[in-house]
Amino acid sequence: MQRTVSEIITVKGVGLHSGQMITLSIKPAGADEGITFIRTDVTEGDNAIPALWDHVVDTQLCTVIGNEDGVRVGTIEHLMSALRGAGIDNALIELDGSEVPVMDGSAAPFLELIEETGAAVQPSPRRIIKVLKEVSVERDGKRVTLSPAENSVFAGEIAFDHQSVGTQRYEVELFNGNYRHEIAAARTFGFLHEVEWMRSQGLALGGSLDNAVVLGPEGVMNPDGLRFEDEFIRHKLLDAIGDLYLAGLPIMGAYDGVKAGHAINNEILKALFADKDAYEVIELCVDPFARAGESEYREVALVS
Repeated sequence: MQRTVSEIITVKGVGLHSGQMITLSIKPAGADEGITFIRTDVTEGDNAIPALWDHVVDTQLCTVIGNEDGVRVGTIEHLMSALRGAGIDNALIELDGSEVPVMDGSAAPFLELIEETGAAVQPSPRRIIKVLKEVSVERDGKRVTLSPAENSVFAGEIAFDHQSVGTQRYEVELFNGNYRHEIAAARTFGFLHEVEWMRSQGLALGGSLDNAVVLGPEGVMNPDGLRFEDEFIRHKLLDAIGDLYLAGLPIMGAYDGVKAGHAINNEILKALFADKDAYEVIELCVDPFARAGESEYREVALVS
């Protein structure tokens, strides 16, 4: 069955790029309404933006969605990832600024708040997107593939010429709390020279060692070090989980990203939905949060 948050969740935090303090509230939404962002500071025109792949307007430094009135919300990927990890299908996200607070640079603060508050089960079957055949996008040395699988699997590989990163690969299957234990706490990261350049361009004004892993010439600059030995690839998968939740429904299939980022994550969704034979929408017959292997599916007549 579908789920929403059981009550309003409110947090305050700094925007990674703007440096402004932002108040964000996650509110219950009705069945089949999906995830919608609402800019409460916008009083003229349409201030609502559906969290959908075809509303992505920028992917340079984060995932940004927008509407026809030019209203935008950026840095949504960590919150979207937490909503996917917590199994939230429907929610209204209200915020009084142009980006989601970065919190500690991971999805863990959002996930913890959602889990502490609890979810409300709704009287409508959960719908998911089932990948039927392989779809792939490749360019500039980056590649993302979606292929059929019996669950939701995310795998990825990165390679950086830095002694603290190197080549890393990781894979996670989203069931039995794996997201919470293996992915949610992995923080965003950047290189010191990139941070300095971004700040010279008026970006990353809210970034600090409190909300990002920063890599200097000698290694990790954060006094407490890393949360995982391979925190970098885990965070890339955190981003991918959030980016792919912009499909509008959970995806049952296997994601594999090589040196992937927000742009190519959006492109794989475009490629998937461009091929009507590559997917179908199905309903879950039983609780999708049952133990692995217990979920069953039945097809329904839906417009794909």
